[in-house]
Amino acid sequence: MKILVIGSGGREHALAWKLTASPQVQMVYVAPGNAGIAMNKDLQVLPITDVVALREWAQANDVGLTVVGPEAPLAAGIVDEFRAHGLRIFGPTRAAAQLESSKAFSKAFMHRHQIPTAAYQVFEDATLAHAYVQAQVAPIVVKADGLAAGKGVVVATTLQEAHEAIDHMLAHDQTGIQHSDGKPRVVIEEFLEGEEASFMVVAHGQVAVALATSQDHKRLLDGDQGPNTGGMGAYSPAPVVTPEIHARVMREVIQPTLKGMESDGIPYTGFLYAGLMIGSHGQIKVLEFNCRMGDPETQPILLRLKSDLLALLLAATEPKPIQLAKIELDWDRRVALGVVMAASGYPGAVRKGDVIHGLNTDKPDARVFHAATAKEGTETVTAGGRVLCVTALGDTVRQAQANAYELVDTIHFDGAQVRRDIGYRAVKR
Repeated sequence: MKILVIGSGGREHALAWKLTASPQVQMVYVAPGNAGIAMNKDLQVLPITDVVALREWAQANDVGLTVVGPEAPLAAGIVDEFRAHGLRIFGPTRAAAQLESSKAFSKAFMHRHQIPTAAYQVFEDATLAHAYVQAQVAPIVVKADGLAAGKGVVVATTLQEAHEAIDHMLAHDQTGIQHSDGKPRVVIEEFLEGEEASFMVVAHGQVAVALATSQDHKRLLDGDQGPNTGGMGAYSPAPVVTPEIHARVMREVIQPTLKGMESDGIPYTGFLYAGLMIGSHGQIKVLEFNCRMGDPETQPILLRLKSDLLALLLAATEPKPIQLAKIELDWDRRVALGVVMAASGYPGAVRKGDVIHGLNTDKPDARVFHAATAKEGTETVTAGGRVLCVTALGDTVRQAQANAYELVDTIHFDGAQVRRDIGYRAVKR
């Protein structure tokens, strides 16, 4: 079977790599891919990004399954386009993808279906947003409504920071975010305390198969300092998600979400990612929904997955979820930990074109997943913000951490930004 993976980041590199392990796979194509994907003889990159062109290529080349990695094509309706032409594709429709593409939609959905989340208000008018914030206490959270690549959230430690975020996101609309109806909005939420965890499932209708839990690190600098990013590293499993918490998340978050989507006339198929805040007394609240696997959580999760990923996704794209309900996944009992190497300037304006050295280092139970890389002649160079995710297994979090950083230290490019404490919460435990 020929498989098409849509995307160009570390998540897509990991998905494509894992799919090649299936005995049913003839070739995995990745559009548009990156330099690391192009280096793999079992993968082939396609320089195509247009939704209609991708659909036409899939039809012409007898693609058996398309897997959508990033959020933007989902919000653009790639699943609707492929399905309308009889093509098998894994991911939510444009309407269902609003769970991620519109924070206002997502919050209203959670409120309507009694899914636990932070108290909030939505504003289109900057004056009203400023007046609301002035009556609150800091810290407070300001979110741009729309796809923000993980960077549309400001956790304001002072009201002044919140006012500045409103001006940036709403009054001046300087985020660069594409709004579904052309109107900028902000969602202002209460600040939640606790420990974050990433909870992902493969969903089809009201059936969900849970993937391994994980935890990522959003802040740029050690000790969770500095600006929010798309993620500077992650590890799996997340010790904060105990068996009891896991059962509660399925019962209180995942099942009500899938049931709610179906009752709203928007049945959900695809990866469903619930970003959770778990309080010190076991309170569970949803910070956000994503309609795809997280990045960089995908890399350590798939390094631990022993089951056939293709078989899982095929079961989730059958007309009915009967086969998906029978699947039990097999996981490596070890810990996997991934460290992101980011370019100079990230998460702001990044420098591109720095030559990456040391990529040919080979280590057991470790992989370097490429994200923002490109080829210039014979050199591999940086081509965006998060450049690589260096991922390794270990018997403990500390050992996985040591193995990942040992590999990180063999790779070099000018201006590289690397957190040195990925997994520190789990190590403390």
